Amino acid sequence: MSQHQTTDITQAVLARLADDCDPRFRQIITAVVKHAHALAREVDLKPDEWMAAIQFLTRVGQTCDAKRQEFILLSDTLGLSMLVVQMEQERRSQAALADASASARPTEATVQGPFYWQGSPVLPLGSDIGEGMPGEPAWYSGRITDTHGKPIANCCLDVWSGDGEGIYDMQIGDGSEMRLRARFHTDEDGRYRFWSIKPYYYPVPSDGPVGDMLRAMGRHPNRPGHIHMMVYRDGYVPVTTHLFAHDSPYLDSDAVFGVRDSLIVEYQPHAPGTAPDGRRMDKPWHSAGYDFVLAEAAA
Repeated sequence: MSQHQTTDITQAVLARLADDCDPRFRQIITAVVKHAHALAREVDLKPDEWMAAIQFLTRVGQTCDAKRQEFILLSDTLGLSMLVVQMEQERRSQAALADASASARPTEATVQGPFYWQGSPVLPLGSDIGEGMPGEPAWYSGRITDTHGKPIANCCLDVWSGDGEGIYDMQIGDGSEMRLRARFHTDEDGRYRFWSIKPYYYPVPSDGPVGDMLRAMGRHPNRPGHIHMMVYRDGYVPVTTHLFAHDSPYLDSDAVFGVRDSLIVEYQPHAPGTAPDGRRMDKPWHSAGYDFVLAEAAA
């Protein structure tokens, strides 16, 4: 029986990979083994410390259920989700980023987060998805164009957010009723418009192992106020992103590292009166304008 030393065990593990295993799997698992072994050597990892790490990951898995994905939260709070998102957008938008004739760069992507719910209702432009919800009314409007300024008609804008207290529909009751989410499609000029609320900051779930990790790191769990947008149409690179309220706290310390300067939007305050769609507002409200840019998909 062959006995391996600390100096050669890494190569011994890699030598066990089958010659005919998937090439991409080989590349990834090779890097995982090399970096994990290098980490153990770098910090002189003790058995009790490694067991604590195993128990932590076990708790992360045990915390996951149909409505909560603690592993995504772990990835988000370590900045790994955002890194993967950035790399994917750069990969898929290479041609657009290199196009010197483009008048605008693609809208920056950010993390999807754990609260996306596929199949939200399709509503006409100008609809109010914030009516009766906690929070201050906000009118959203803008255009969706390609990188040369050409409007993209019939482009889907899938939106969702927490309420004015930072609570998402999935976190209320049995989580079976959608609220503050819908899909809109741009008109022939690439324009969109709808009512919702001004988003409020909120903490990511911190009652599980990821919360324990954040506290051990001396970090807060808060995300600045934002509304989620998934923008897509055939022929274009889709983008999943947020719009962040300019006056929200935690813009400089988002728990999941998702803030981009280009996504910070000024919410203009308005006194009671007539809104852009002719609606009479009997209480203060806000307006937020943002133009999205999509890169053309590679042929």
